[in-house]
Amino acid sequence: MELSSEDLLRLNVLLVNDIEAIRIDEQNLVVYGLSRDNEARVPLNPNCRPEKYLRGVREVLSSHVLGSPGGYPVFLQRWTRMGQTRETQLDKLLLLGEPEAVIAVANAAALSDDLARRAWWALPTSDIARRMLGKNTVLQGKMGKVLATHLVDHLAFETEPMTIIATVRLILQPGLIDAPTRERIFRLGTHRNAYHIGFLDAAPDDLPDAQAARDDFLPARDKLASLANSNPLAALLLKLLDSPGQSFLAVSEAQLQFPVDKYTVAALMEIIGDYFKPAQCLPQPAQDIEQVLANVESLMTSPRDQLEALLKSTPELKKEIAAMLILAQARERLITPIIAVTSASGTLLRRKLEPVLGPLL
Repeated sequence: MELSSEDLLRLNVLLVNDIEAIRIDEQNLVVYGLSRDNEARVPLNPNCRPEKYLRGVREVLSSHVLGSPGGYPVFLQRWTRMGQTRETQLDKLLLLGEPEAVIAVANAAALSDDLARRAWWALPTSDIARRMLGKNTVLQGKMGKVLATHLVDHLAFETEPMTIIATVRLILQPGLIDAPTRERIFRLGTHRNAYHIGFLDAAPDDLPDAQAARDDFLPARDKLASLANSNPLAALLLKLLDSPGQSFLAVSEAQLQFPVDKYTVAALMEIIGDYFKPAQCLPQPAQDIEQVLANVESLMTSPRDQLEALLKSTPELKKEIAAMLILAQARERLITPIIAVTSASGTLLRRKLEPVLGPLL
């Protein structure tokens, strides 16, 4: 379709300048262009329905940038959403005025800190911030703290637990937020469990409000100091008796006692399993809790190698060692038969999960 001559002229003037990104305010019918020094503004004067006119505007932008008036191609949407855009295309995608194109740039493996700055100007949403904070170049650049600040400021407005977990995990990456902010977010987890699951995922050994080490930590350390250097089971046991491990166990238990929904419980089971991974002694993963308990009993009855050495050094901690082996099997697969057939949450979900969570706790 034909744009008004005035709008076409203004857009062409905009495009011949050194523009870094373009965004379109569809509600107010304004095209904005970003340059190093300022922000250009082109009010639109539609001569037909706004939706049709905006499509024409994007065709003009696409013709100039990509050499094709077809707008943002469907095949490009499919590939770029998976982060497969060629590096040479990224700067061009930010000139199309297409939210999908900005998402493609945010997903790209070749995203630079400067491209992140432009993409953030073009589409400053929490979703874009999360996508870009997953890139090391952005994390270590100037945009890392900018994006983290936005996510912190908007965290209270997030309603989906899994989105909250992902957001907390991202903003807890080193160097993004200060200690007071970190502690404030952790305190908010008292009323919103998903916050604490994010902490367990991102900083399992550095949780705020740390618990004290167990009373038997020092005697155990004296016995296991040398063994822990070459025995992962001994090293894990010492960590669990110390403050970091006690803190992880306390927060994890609280989350299992008061689950938010089946998705967060599944995520938590994976986090716990990862934490106890050094105690994974079984050749094949168990598929249900009964098999887990039977396998661990067999291991404890006929211990070998590292497990045998640990039990000989600290026989008084036999129950703790067995619990460690059980928790190493914590995975989503143990609760899948339950959560696959229920939409329960909260207390009701906890009751349904009791056959699995009871032995773990």
